[in-house]
Amino acid sequence: QLQAFGGGLVQTGGSLRLSCVASGRTFSNYDMGWFRQAPGKEREFVSSISWNGGATYYTDSVRGRFAISRDNLKNTVWLHMDRLKPEDTAVYYCAAARSRPSPVTVGRVDFWGQGTLVTVSS
Repeated sequence: QLQAFGGGLVQTGGSLRLSCVASGRTFSNYDMGWFRQAPGKEREFVSSISWNGGATYYTDSVRGRFAISRDNLKNTVWLHMDRLKPEDTAVYYCAAARSRPSPVTVGRVDFWGQGTLVTVSS
């Protein structure tokens, strides 16, 4: 089970940190990812991190502004979001996928968390 939280309303240029806490399975067996879905759009990849944190991946639109991290002792993955833009407005979902040496894609996801809404006002 994945529990995501930390969304909210923020002004353009602001920051938020999303958290996702896992339970019920061995967290370190999984790569973790963040995806987002804006109204009327498909769910898209944002970022992912390998099981040990050794590899991170970002979609081009967030690279340099967002940072993903994890703590396997706390069963938690975070997405720190800086310099937020209105186009970052979406429901953000965390996801878990069995470990592979590649980014987490929608097709790889084994478990989804519930979404947390991020709204960036202009």
